[in-house]
Amino acid sequence: QVPVVESGERLVHPGGSLRLPCTTSGLNLDYYAVGWFRQVPGKEREGVSCITRNNDAFYGDSVKGRFTTIKHKANATVYLHMTSLKSEDTALYYCATFVSCTMIDDPSLVDNWSQGTQVTVSL
Repeated sequence: QVPVVESGERLVHPGGSLRLPCTTSGLNLDYYAVGWFRQVPGKEREGVSCITRNNDAFYGDSVKGRFTTIKHKANATVYLHMTSLKSEDTALYYCATFVSCTMIDDPSLVDNWSQGTQVTVSL
């Protein structure tokens, strides 16, 4: 099952907050980790956060303390809560499913991606 993130652009002011949902209908999240990634033009895709099958969450250094990943098993959705947003958070955001959060360090190993959704942080 392909994870789904709503398409479209989201515009937020610096310091603002945003929540991105990743829907994984048909996938048993007891057996899969879900990761969030982002990419800007000219740069490699970067791992942002990951939540394991056991609900342990990990975050990249650039977002630690500002982003939170929460899993809602009842609706098979994983949310990325972003606060204190900065202009450098502007990127195309993706979610993905895989078996282990170790894969977040090497996006080339991931093969089950959502479509991207644009987040723009600007005045």
